[in-house]
Amino acid sequence: MNIKIRKGDKVQIISGRLEDKGKQAEVIKVLPDERRVVVQGVNIRKKHQRQVQTQGRTLSPGIIEFEAPIDISNVMLVCKNCGELTRVKVQRENEEVHRICKHCGGLLD
Repeated sequence: MNIKIRKGDKVQIISGRLEDKGKQAEVIKVLPDERRVVVQGVNIRKKHQRQVQTQGRTLSPGIIEFEAPIDISNVMLVCKNCGELTRVKVQRENEEVHRICKHCGGLLD
């Protein structure tokens, strides 16, 4: 099944942790094999990093915060034209593929 959300799209979190639910943010990365997306500023995790020395460089120790991937079913695309949450319709013309908003019918690409 194709993933209809791409990097750079604006999405809203529709389910999950209470502090993240309802936020609108941009997609940083899409992981299609795992059906997950990384959204900017959402699902923040902390990782305790020890000092590591590799190839003459030293990574500083400390607590690193990063965005963890969330399931693609927990986000919904926000239309650029009408600004509403929408599902995506795929339309093929000749050899071109366009994503279209189900509400307003506008192009999402």
